[in-house]
Amino acid sequence: MKRIGILLATALVLASCAKKEVTNFRQGKIDRDVISITTKVPGRIAVLRVSEGDFVHQGDTLAILDAPEVDSKKAQALGAVESASAQYEMTKKGATDNQMAQLRAKESALQAQYNYAEKSLQRLKNMLADSLISQQKYDEVYVKSKGAKAQLDAVKAEIKDVENGVRKEQQGMAQGQQKRALGALQEVNVAESEKYIIAPTDMTIETITLKVGELALPGYTLVQGTLPGSTFFKFTVSEKELNQVKKGAKVSVHSVYSNRDIASKVTLVKKLPAYADIPTAFPDYELSQSLFEVIVKPENSDSTEDLLTGTTVLMHK
Repeated sequence: MKRIGILLATALVLASCAKKEVTNFRQGKIDRDVISITTKVPGRIAVLRVSEGDFVHQGDTLAILDAPEVDSKKAQALGAVESASAQYEMTKKGATDNQMAQLRAKESALQAQYNYAEKSLQRLKNMLADSLISQQKYDEVYVKSKGAKAQLDAVKAEIKDVENGVRKEQQGMAQGQQKRALGALQEVNVAESEKYIIAPTDMTIETITLKVGELALPGYTLVQGTLPGSTFFKFTVSEKELNQVKKGAKVSVHSVYSNRDIASKVTLVKKLPAYADIPTAFPDYELSQSLFEVIVKPENSDSTEDLLTGTTVLMHK
């Protein structure tokens, strides 16, 4: 029993010493800036060109989607562009050669009718003066002459319109339809380019959420990665400890798992919302006090690229 009591006493002393040592440090976590890459068009994953842990450069293709809906819309847009372009060209050209020939033939026939009506009217006018015909007979031929003249003027006006082309308003309408169809095609081309998931910047792939064959909906996060040179250390301090932390102060941060000291500098102190995560494993603060997050960045970011995100670091109080 005496031996057991000695062992318990020793354990209590060691625990007390360990607790005292821990309280001399602030505990925090290693973190990095994360970028999420989402899809803009729906489609199934056809090709995955990266794996978790890969480092990719800006412009690299991460994945390719199979989007048959985009292909069908492009075919429709191409058809609309062809139709609208043909309509616009037709309004610029006006009548065809065959249509113009028909109008010229019609003009010639009406001109002959009008000439005959004028000659007949002149003869009847002389006969009317000699009382050889009635006034009614003369009036009938006069009306026919005027009708022939109206028909001739109408076909001449039609020929003039055809020679000058279609009305500008109609041309503008056709041109507007053409631009609208081209805009729809451009929109489809943009959607087609979104089938290729491109890295927007240099990054290390951390998480790939879908596998080949799975469906990606618009706005779904397909890939998450961390940015190079973005390592920082995150600590939580209470309101009463703020006088111990100064923005711009140089500090030494110790990585527990790698047993390494890292020269760093305090870059930001900001108030934490009530629902925020607290990286400190053993928070020591009163409930009435506000909590603040302290961001510390290494002076040489390249030296911390091998540190694992989420591991524990210590900083002297």
